[in-house]
Amino acid sequence: MARNLVRAFVLGGGLLAASGAWAETCLKVTLTGTQGGPPVYQGQAGAGTLVQFGTVENKCNDMRLQFDTGRGTTQRLSQAGVPVGQLDAIFLSHLHSDHTEGLADMMQLRWHFNSGGPKVDLVCSEETRSPLGFALSCERFARHIGDALIQSGEIAQRLAENKKRLPGGPADLIEVKDFKPEDEAKEVWSKGDVTVSAIRSTHIAGHASYRVDTPAGSVVIGGDAGNDVRKPPRDTSTSGQVEKLAQGADIVVHSTIHPVMGPEGGTGFPPPIFFRQSNATDLGHLARRAGVKHLMLTHLIPPVGAPRQGPYKLPDGALTEDDYRNAVVDSGFEGETVVGSDLASVTLTAR
Repeated sequence: MARNLVRAFVLGGGLLAASGAWAETCLKVTLTGTQGGPPVYQGQAGAGTLVQFGTVENKCNDMRLQFDTGRGTTQRLSQAGVPVGQLDAIFLSHLHSDHTEGLADMMQLRWHFNSGGPKVDLVCSEETRSPLGFALSCERFARHIGDALIQSGEIAQRLAENKKRLPGGPADLIEVKDFKPEDEAKEVWSKGDVTVSAIRSTHIAGHASYRVDTPAGSVVIGGDAGNDVRKPPRDTSTSGQVEKLAQGADIVVHSTIHPVMGPEGGTGFPPPIFFRQSNATDLGHLARRAGVKHLMLTHLIPPVGAPRQGPYKLPDGALTEDDYRNAVVDSGFEGETVVGSDLASVTLTAR
């Protein structure tokens, strides 16, 4: 299938076409949030990736899939021209708050104005026991998504104003479709020409990485995946499962930590947290081996321009985009590297 690449770094929603006539279908991948972890730097939104597929005439907007929902996702989707009520499905890589805390806001807004449905599919790992014995449950998270508003009385008050809204609050609009992540990829969602596969990956219990396949191309969303081996000696910091999932993909979107945050960088960043993340150079190696054309670095630790990551100060000052790109270049990867900023996007078109 011949593909004509159109690349855009989206600041307000427009696309800068590379060349050639518009093709029939397109795949558009937009970073809805690039903040690395729970800190906040200059208003960056929390982790999230929007994947759109459709006709070029409809600006790839016939299907809309949201992967992770960090804080501020609603605002970034609004800037991207995608109301939360139009999402076809939401996928969670894991249940860390910096990847999920925007979901309550999204579902409350959907409850206000889209109580007539349809429900949105929430695709996530089934309840998983951590090594310490506690349970991580996407189903319970969804079921209790509006509890604070129910307990405060807001849901009852708004129902009194508009009885067409659903009585159970935002949870009534979620259709949980959970699955057991395994070492081999398996299909977890599909609609029309679009299929989504998932594979087990290591970060916390229940972490999953996803691949979206469409006629216009494919994208892998790695989440916060790291190597199964938590600390050196090891060959790479990246996930063997994600590398398997990424074989032949066009785009990989992945959380990224810069090598400066390692034990030799002088920041004091906790080594166990550093070692469970994938570093920029190793992600370049993964993309090169998998034959990926576009590597989108997101969930940046530390953010570009930030003098510190949370309380951990960078002794030589803030990093630049070139610092991240140079770390990838060290791997020998020759494709396009996008150092993520909120609303940066890559679009593929297919004839």
